[in-house]
Amino acid sequence: MNANPEASLTPFRDVESWARAYVQSTDLAYKLAPSPLPPHHQESPVAERLAAPGRPAVLRPATRRSRAPKPEALHDKRLRAQLMHAFFHHELQAAELMCWAVLAFPDTPLAFRRGLLRICHDEIRHMNMYRAHIEALGHRLGDFPVRDWFWRRVPSCQDARAFVALMGMGLEGGNLDLVPTYAERFRAVGDEEGARIQEQVGAEERAHVRFAVHWFSTWTGGCDFETWSKLLPAPLSPALMRGRSVARDERLAAGMPPAFIEALIAYVAEPHGRPLPEAPSLPRP
Repeated sequence: MNANPEASLTPFRDVESWARAYVQSTDLAYKLAPSPLPPHHQESPVAERLAAPGRPAVLRPATRRSRAPKPEALHDKRLRAQLMHAFFHHELQAAELMCWAVLAFPDTPLAFRRGLLRICHDEIRHMNMYRAHIEALGHRLGDFPVRDWFWRRVPSCQDARAFVALMGMGLEGGNLDLVPTYAERFRAVGDEEGARIQEQVGAEERAHVRFAVHWFSTWTGGCDFETWSKLLPAPLSPALMRGRSVARDERLAAGMPPAFIEALIAYVAEPHGRPLPEAPSLPRP
């Protein structure tokens, strides 16, 4: 599955061992540049649900929720670096959770698990893009605290349908709404590289959402809004899975049907329904 000629140099005998090691590693350098994937999966893997990731000591846990800076505040390099740091940590959690799903759902098609690993490597590349820009802004990884919000929610998914509903169609789908806003805000303060990174990540995340939509549709017989919303682990709500402005064209390009998008836009949480949890670590504009 891996055409990389360096794959024979991997210290792991199978993909599952590699995925476990990536999640559990506490080495920031390894999170940014893991060893090559081994060429083979285990013949009969057993489902394994890791409870938490290894966290490099330099990534300090936040003690309180941070809010996105106002657009005009982004003239401050420090605030732009802080935003990029939040985006970096989002990508780190996503990479880890793709590996988590490989281990948690071994009975899924091999094509699905291979797709998770491809996405994992996209997320790692995005992490390095953010790292480089954080450093260009005069800061380093670890200068700002982080919150493992995704890790507190995603492992509650009971099956692969719920995983793609939450991680791919939900959280990454929400990013499609946010990226254009942040790209515009970075460009408005003269940070063209920050805007370019946002646009590249957004374009690649569109493919991640399309992957999730494909498997969700395969496993549920379509892309139905009600089916999707019922698969979101409680207490999560569809309202948390969209930006203030929904990027219809981006979501259409990612394979979401028009009726699904319109239902997402129209969704209003019931007053006595599922309570909204605290917001995820990715700042909302």
